[in-house]
Amino acid sequence: MPKQPVEIILPQLAESLVSATIDRWLKEPGQEVDLYEPLCELITDKVSAELPSTVKGTLVKILVGAGETVDVGTPVCIIETEASGASEKTAAEPRPETAETSAAVPGAASGGAAPLLPAAFDPDAPMRHRFSPAVQKLAAEHSIDLSRVRGTGMGGRITRKDVLEAAENGTAGFAVAAAPTPSPDPAKEAPKAPMDPKVPVRTTGLHLSETPRTPAVELAGHELPGRGEYFIDVTPVRNSIALKMRQSVTEIPHGWMMIEVDVTNLVLLRNKLKEEFSRREGINLTYMPFLCKATVNAIKDYPIMNSVWATDKIIVKRDINLSLAVGTEDSVITPVIRNADQKNIAGLAHEIHDLAQRTREGQIKLADLQGGTFTVNNTGAFGSILSQPIINYPQAAIMTFESIVKKPVVINDMIGVRSMVNICLSLDHRILDGVISGRFLQRVKENLESFNLDTKLY
Repeated sequence: MPKQPVEIILPQLAESLVSATIDRWLKEPGQEVDLYEPLCELITDKVSAELPSTVKGTLVKILVGAGETVDVGTPVCIIETEASGASEKTAAEPRPETAETSAAVPGAASGGAAPLLPAAFDPDAPMRHRFSPAVQKLAAEHSIDLSRVRGTGMGGRITRKDVLEAAENGTAGFAVAAAPTPSPDPAKEAPKAPMDPKVPVRTTGLHLSETPRTPAVELAGHELPGRGEYFIDVTPVRNSIALKMRQSVTEIPHGWMMIEVDVTNLVLLRNKLKEEFSRREGINLTYMPFLCKATVNAIKDYPIMNSVWATDKIIVKRDINLSLAVGTEDSVITPVIRNADQKNIAGLAHEIHDLAQRTREGQIKLADLQGGTFTVNNTGAFGSILSQPIINYPQAAIMTFESIVKKPVVINDMIGVRSMVNICLSLDHRILDGVISGRFLQRVKENLESFNLDTKLY
């Protein structure tokens, strides 16, 4: 049967992305390639992705080498396939993402690598014994025999979730699961490192609900002889963050303000509702949904906060899309709650939980990172009481919610113990000044202090 060469092009990964960098090739010329099998790993300024093959055949030529950046629509390789069975499908058709493919990118195991694969895939593809570094590391930590774990990923590939479920089932992975089981509820999931409940975890920060994640850094090279230092390779994700941060501080004249808020009633409200909410919704009720609700309501009153600088004009966005700063083990990613002003507190809680969980599991999509207009960050989760955030370019402002701390406060010439929190705002001084920013922060304060025991979540 005659052979037919087919060019595989770089697909449109997201609306605002026009190029990507080839991180490394997973196939070499002469190797057989199955339909939808990953060919190479891509790096964008958002997340990492795997480029799938749109045909079945033999890889005959690589057109773009590792480390090269190419535009969307550029051919990256040629696959020789049977003429009668050649598929003319484009690589732009998305497939639901899986967590294990993200871990194939160094440094992106938890940082949001998002494979873009076609919607339908061959469940018998030879992917079962292709283990990502993150899966292998996790299996070693839990003494898992990967040969006896059933994979639920593409083509039977074993995912990080499969390894965790095998460990959680008590079989330590030495028995094949009969069928995929639902993801464990994060609200009920036991901590990785059990701690004595009698030992205090914290002394401040009422909304520090978990131990902050510590970056897992792999060392590259060797220690320098006679010197107390060593080298760490900069990952593509970290390099992208560095470029964005430099662009933000170089182009945007940052201003900064802070306001103190009495959230005693909010603390009482959350303590009253959190157990019932957890039973009813299956997720934890944190302070972030209340902060997001207070923020979007303040933006409605001061829409200039929801804008970007465009040299000869200021563009005010009609939609309020909140970006959430979510920290992973090696990066910070900002998934977006779209039309946040149209959601109630319970709806915001679900959005926050879903985006944060998928970001930390490496299942976030490129579309989830697009269109943010204002960023909020819960720095109080680390016990911080004051911070100066860098603006999420090209937005006009970013706001942080610090740690809630009990303090003696003067009320009506009397001293009382209240739960207080600092709200910090970094602003683009080309667009915003102290007057409008101060009024905005004052409105956020009023909204947060207006929550009481009668506040409804739905």
